[in-house]
Amino acid sequence: MKVSVNMKKIAVLGAGSWGTALAMVLSDNGHSVMLWGNNSDQINEINELHINKKYLPEIELPHSLKATDNLSDAVKDAQYILLVVPTKAIREVCQKVKKVLTNKVTMIHASKGIEPGTSKRVSEMITEEMESEFLRSVVVLSGPSHAEEVALRHPTTVTSASSNMEEAREVQDLFSNATFRVYTNEDVIGVEIGGALKNIIALAAGITDGLGYGDNAKAALMTRGLAEIIRLGKAMGANPQTFAGLTGMGDLIVTCTSVHSRNWRAGNLLGKGQSLEEVLNNMGMVVEGVRTTKAAYELAKQAKIEMPIVNELYAVLFEDKNPKAAVDALMSRDKRHEGESTSNFISDLTE
Repeated sequence: MKVSVNMKKIAVLGAGSWGTALAMVLSDNGHSVMLWGNNSDQINEINELHINKKYLPEIELPHSLKATDNLSDAVKDAQYILLVVPTKAIREVCQKVKKVLTNKVTMIHASKGIEPGTSKRVSEMITEEMESEFLRSVVVLSGPSHAEEVALRHPTTVTSASSNMEEAREVQDLFSNATFRVYTNEDVIGVEIGGALKNIIALAAGITDGLGYGDNAKAALMTRGLAEIIRLGKAMGANPQTFAGLTGMGDLIVTCTSVHSRNWRAGNLLGKGQSLEEVLNNMGMVVEGVRTTKAAYELAKQAKIEMPIVNELYAVLFEDKNPKAAVDALMSRDKRHEGESTSNFISDLTE
């Protein structure tokens, strides 16, 4: 274990695979980490056996990592709170936190999604729910990172994003070590949009694989999917250059091409003929791309932005459209010049 010369007290809220893996990184760096979850058996397993069998089987957790199912104990005297819960639980958890919090904290979140109905990003939900007297800043931690590989201490790079760059650099320092490299970025909108929307494209990539369409189809889907992400991101005020980085192209690659990706796995099952209900029941974990597809569909309509992949996936998920018919619809769209949708992005990157 690395001995930190500047040890911090950090509460990690969410004891799933990603929350546990990030808690491991922080523990390895010598910080005082308390991992919170609501399953007492799981908490006892972490404390006594140093494993999280359901989410990270066969991984031994650092003995310095402690866990609790008591939220007050988790956040007591914490300087940082790392939120790693599904986006649908962000508001509820924040409401519970502010009832037991007694000091000002920096909130870090590593959740990827957009709220349907409100079209709010995760940082916006946190800001709305937390009392300003307790909130120092909000920082986003995002990038191409499977929890399973982080837990094995395989080389990983992510981004720490905040409108307050001093806070972004502090979070960079908290997490950085020999196998976990952290860059900084001030484009919170772009980092959150890239991290959220890549789950949509991963679902679609899984569908094409489930249909047996191979690498050509997936390469096309990822490329055109990135164009849609950029289109919506720019409309929301993101810096287009962000999408050429870790939280754009990087996150898209890792999520669309790996069996570790729950969004890819869910799409794969859809492509093989299972219903959405069957897929979600079989997964046993939250598939963020489903909820985010609904939010992105709503955003595209509001902004009058063309997002054909999002539209077809929405039809598959929520209107019972046959996945093959959705692919056929994409392939039979009106002929176009590729530069019509990429030239603006390229000019933004080269200016």
